[in-house]
Amino acid sequence: MKMLARIKNIMVPLSFGVVFLSLWESAVRVFDLKPYFLAAPSKIFEQFTKNTSRIWDATSVSGTNALVGLIIGTILGIAMSFVLSRFSFLNQLITPLAISLNAIPIFVLVAVLNNMYSITSEIPRRFMVTLVVYFIVLVNVAKGLTQVRSTHVELMRSYAASDLEILRKVRVPNAVPYLFTALKVAAPASVITAFVSEYFGGLQNGLGSRITSNIANSKNAAAWAYVLGACLLGLAFYTVSIILETVTRKGETK
Repeated sequence: MKMLARIKNIMVPLSFGVVFLSLWESAVRVFDLKPYFLAAPSKIFEQFTKNTSRIWDATSVSGTNALVGLIIGTILGIAMSFVLSRFSFLNQLITPLAISLNAIPIFVLVAVLNNMYSITSEIPRRFMVTLVVYFIVLVNVAKGLTQVRSTHVELMRSYAASDLEILRKVRVPNAVPYLFTALKVAAPASVITAFVSEYFGGLQNGLGSRITSNIANSKNAAAWAYVLGACLLGLAFYTVSIILETVTRKGETK
C-alpha cells in the first residue's frame, strides 16, 4: 500500500507536467506563436542541452549564494527565536523591526549594498538571501517555541523542572515541525531571492543576469533555458529540505 501511495504521489504531478507541456507545445504550433512571444518547450529543451555548461556555471553561482544565505539565515533565525521566546520585551521590539525590514523591496536594499561593496562582491546577494530566510525561520520557530500546550508546561513544573529542561523537553520538540515548515518555504525563496538580486547590479555571472541578457537580445528560448535551470535549482533545495525532515522524523521514532 505504501509503495502504491508513493507511485501515485509521483505519477500525479508527473502526468500533470506532461499534459501541461504538451498543451504548451501544441498552442505554440497551432497558433503559430513567434519565438519572441513564446518559445516552445522543445526549443527551450534544445537550448538547455546546447548550453548545459553555461547554465551549470550560472546555476552554481546563484546556487552558492542561495546556499550561503540559507544556512546563515537559518542559523540566525533559530538563534534569535530562542532569544525572543525567552525575553518577551525583546519580541515586542525586534519583531516589528524585522517585519519592517523584510517589507523593503529587494531592489532598494541590493542597490544600497552594491554601493557599499565592490562590483565583484557577492555579499549583497547573500545578504539579501540571509535576510529573507532569517525572517521566515524566525517567525516560524519562535511560534513553535512559544505556542506549546499549557498542560505540558504545567506538568513539567509539577516535576520541578527548570526552564532549561522545559525548553529542551517541551519547547524544542514542539518547534521542530515549525522549523521544517520554514525550511520548505525558505529553500525555494532563497533561490528566487538570489537570482532576482542579480538584476540590480554586481557581477553578470548568475541566472538572473543571464535571463535578462538573453531576453534583451530576443533569445527567449535561451532565456527560458536559464529559467529551467533556476526551477531545477529551486526543486533541488526543496527536495533536500524534505529529505532532512524525513530523516529527522525517522530518527525521532527510533
